[in-house]
Amino acid sequence: MPVVYLGLGSNLRPEENLRLGISELDRRFDLQKVSSVYRNQSVGFDGDDFLNLVAVVVTELKAAEINLELEEIHDLAGRMRGTDAFVSRTLDIDLLLYGNEILVQPRVPRADVLEYSFVLGPMAEIAPDLVHPVTGKSIAQHWAEFDAESHPLVREPLILLNNAR
Repeated sequence: MPVVYLGLGSNLRPEENLRLGISELDRRFDLQKVSSVYRNQSVGFDGDDFLNLVAVVVTELKAAEINLELEEIHDLAGRMRGTDAFVSRTLDIDLLLYGNEILVQPRVPRADVLEYSFVLGPMAEIAPDLVHPVTGKSIAQHWAEFDAESHPLVREPLILLNNAR
């Protein structure tokens, strides 16, 4: 079964919606690990700060099937669909990595992994030795090379899951 990395974010009732997201991931998949929660400024628009994290699940589902499950979770959080990618969100869950697969539809690995501190930072926390399937570099190497000052993260004391289970 592939190990799947998912990015979660919210800036509308973020604590409530991230708890919902983690609870649903735990119910639908074999939830393995959750990073710390990080606060960061919105990117691409003027809005409230986001809370973000990365979760690791194991599942027999194909990537497209995982995305259908994620859409159901978005609906539970009351996410409104629009054409603008850069807007406030009740909950956003993105499929970042699906094992070592490189897929066209859905696009995996997701470019966000290497583009945004709020994805790469939490991934480096929980999977530093994980090798990116396209670059061949570890997540820790990517994080060390990343300009984290350009979009700083602040760790939040919010605990969504006990990783010691």
